Amino acid sequence: MACTRLLRLLLTRNPVPLRVSAVVRSYHHYRIKDLTGASGCKAGDKINVKGWVKSVRNLKGNLFVDVNDGSTAANFQLVISKDKQLDTAYGSSVDACGVLVTSPKNRLELQVDSLKEIGTCPLTEGFPFYPKKSYPPEYVRNHLHLRSRVSSMCSTFRVRHEAQRAFNEYLHQNGFIQIHTPVLTSNDCEGAGEAFLVKPLNDQLLKGMAKANVAMEHAYFDRPTFLTVSGQLHLEAMSHGLDKVYTFGPTFRAENCKSNIHLSEFYMLELEEAFMASVEELADRIEDMLKRVTVLMLDRSETDVRLVRKQTSSDDDRKDAFGWLEKPFPRLTYDEAIAVLRANKDKLKSPVQPEEGINKEQELLLVEHYQGPLFVCYWPKEIKSFYMRENQQKGNLVDALDLLVPHVGELVGGSVREDSYERLQRKLPNTDALRWYLDLRKFGSVTTAGFGLGFERYLSWVLNVHNIKDVIPFPRWAHNCVM
Repeated sequence: MACTRLLRLLLTRNPVPLRVSAVVRSYHHYRIKDLTGASGCKAGDKINVKGWVKSVRNLKGNLFVDVNDGSTAANFQLVISKDKQLDTAYGSSVDACGVLVTSPKNRLELQVDSLKEIGTCPLTEGFPFYPKKSYPPEYVRNHLHLRSRVSSMCSTFRVRHEAQRAFNEYLHQNGFIQIHTPVLTSNDCEGAGEAFLVKPLNDQLLKGMAKANVAMEHAYFDRPTFLTVSGQLHLEAMSHGLDKVYTFGPTFRAENCKSNIHLSEFYMLELEEAFMASVEELADRIEDMLKRVTVLMLDRSETDVRLVRKQTSSDDDRKDAFGWLEKPFPRLTYDEAIAVLRANKDKLKSPVQPEEGINKEQELLLVEHYQGPLFVCYWPKEIKSFYMRENQQKGNLVDALDLLVPHVGELVGGSVREDSYERLQRKLPNTDALRWYLDLRKFGSVTTAGFGLGFERYLSWVLNVHNIKDVIPFPRWAHNCVM
């Protein structure tokens, strides 16, 4: 009872007012994106901004300082009267208070009352980026911890954020439930031996957990355990009760590859939809999603997209760069794609070998031939994965598709999943480890279809960035795992 009375007393007492400095009370803090948009701010408002100095100009008795806080591609100008004897330099972080005024160009700028340098940036002590200089991507990539100070990289990562947001919104609006599939898994979904093996670093721990019939390196989980190469099989399990599901997270591939479209750690959007039984339905879903997501992303990030694309492309007009949004994606069979490649073999350095699939050079030729994204459907069974459904008309094919796009090649790989218990049992690479997967065809089975989309490849395509390592904040690839 005493505790109850004390609680009531505390709840009914007047709250103790927080101490707020005079500066905070007088100047309302704004992020720069809110000052450059329809924020309701007007000349005469007393505001506070914080950010990093992008340039300093000394003109007509005033110091003109451009600052950016990362919220937008647009810088915001501070005007400092020399009478105030305030100073700062490129790269420094600052906290400025003042009164909004309208510039001769009818833009809001800040007439500074006070300016505090939070952190200086001594350029001569190793800071890798100088003002008014551009640097090649390879150079910027060598300074991952400071890449967010480069304007084009900030634009890239803001676009990345808006694209991820748009994918999530599209899927939510279309009834999909997000599933957190495991990063640690006991199966190599693709079966290509490209998984990273996981084990504790502490050997003493492993020795203490060892069992007679289990290898020492597998002692923690009693079986080989890997970083996930795909969440697809787990999504299939969830779709057999939730219908429409997806996952959006990191996946890992142990490939000794330094190409511009490969990473050891990357993000993949994977989707699984129950009661979907045809390649045509799956292609419809992919095309609709990509078009709607890209339109939404452009509406929110067009300035950032244009800023990034202008470094590698002159087609900064939305209609020129994204004309594919208004066109249906052609849908070819695998045999039709091979026929096109053979008809254009004089343009290829690599031979056309149908039994080995379609390589990157050939993918890009098909994209150029059709002047935009296209689907290649119904692939030979021998070169595709065990979980893809055998085609009912042609048993040597599977109901699978790849979406090829400019600049990148393969962006999406998907299929209708094998729904025959007997066929799947014959094709399973490891019946013991995947017995649960076979059970899905035994208890209340339905046909499902799904796909995986490489998120960094999507960003490379829409931003026309030539190396996938430049659209992810902290890229990892063979021989490189910095930070």
